Amino acid sequence: MQKIKQILFLNTLLFIGLICHAQDLHFSQFFNAPLLTNPANTGFISDADYRLGVNYRNQWSSILTSPYKTMSAWGDAQLFRNKFENAWMGIGGAILSDVAGSGGLKSNKFYGSVAYHQMLGNSSLLSAGFNLGYVSKRIDPTAFKFPDQFNGKFFDATIAPGVTFTNLNIDYFDLQVGLNYAYFPQENIYINAGYSIHHVNTPKETFFGDNTDAGKIPMRHIGFVNALLKVHPRVIINPNIYFTTQTNAIELTVGMNANYNLTEFGESQLIAGLYHRYKDAIIPVIGFETKKTAFTFSYDGTISNLSKFNNFRGGIELSIVRKGFYPGGEDRQTMCPRF
Repeated sequence: MQKIKQILFLNTLLFIGLICHAQDLHFSQFFNAPLLTNPANTGFISDADYRLGVNYRNQWSSILTSPYKTMSAWGDAQLFRNKFENAWMGIGGAILSDVAGSGGLKSNKFYGSVAYHQMLGNSSLLSAGFNLGYVSKRIDPTAFKFPDQFNGKFFDATIAPGVTFTNLNIDYFDLQVGLNYAYFPQENIYINAGYSIHHVNTPKETFFGDNTDAGKIPMRHIGFVNALLKVHPRVIINPNIYFTTQTNAIELTVGMNANYNLTEFGESQLIAGLYHRYKDAIIPVIGFETKKTAFTFSYDGTISNLSKFNNFRGGIELSIVRKGFYPGGEDRQTMCPRF
């Protein structure tokens, strides 16, 4: 009976997501998914000329035989640093794929982004950017179990559910815009804040063929503040505040990473941190960086009402981020603290 309750609960969550506003793909390590957080982050790289990254998230494996999986690959680079006076362009892109449970709902997203970065004096930087995406989603109704198919003992697939899907495939374009500001008064202090609006064009996403405004994705607002502070010759801390709201949904995450230098010039670093997503999860973070490649692992420890179903076990997440310089770029002064 407990397993049946879990199946009904999770299928209800997914079904609500289909008939209501769509939920954006989500990573707890938002600081390692910069292009998804704010398009103005494109080319907003304080300690390199380019970077490449991958993210993988696996959640609800404690209560589902087919857990939800979200994957992304992204990259961005700085351009025209020698063409503009105290300014440059950023260009980048991201690919995302999401499989909900047994495959009932699959999503693929492709984004291209551009940003402009302008120095304001010697200690400030202002950036603006946008991205345009193409989204494709597919639904397989046979992968769902609906409450009206439960006959008291098991889910009977011969019972037709009281739901009719008009479209099994949907496609649309998506637009995001954002601003960023960085302040670095000295070599040991770097402060950054940003604000972005997602789904500016409020695209329509529905599998039910409704010709009304129902199914339009509401605009999502994201704001963040972070800092890099060198508090010891071997320690740089990275406090973060992340806030997002979409209609009545609100998310607030606060926490901090710390990098500990294991070598003379920072070629190898240990990463550790802890985050709290308000009323939802405690998120410990651990990682290792070697020669500009960082491997970071996190785990969502559920503290919301969902913990009654998953015994406080949430999602695991892994990110790999590689940074680099163009030939000769290593001599360029960075804007943030470094070892």
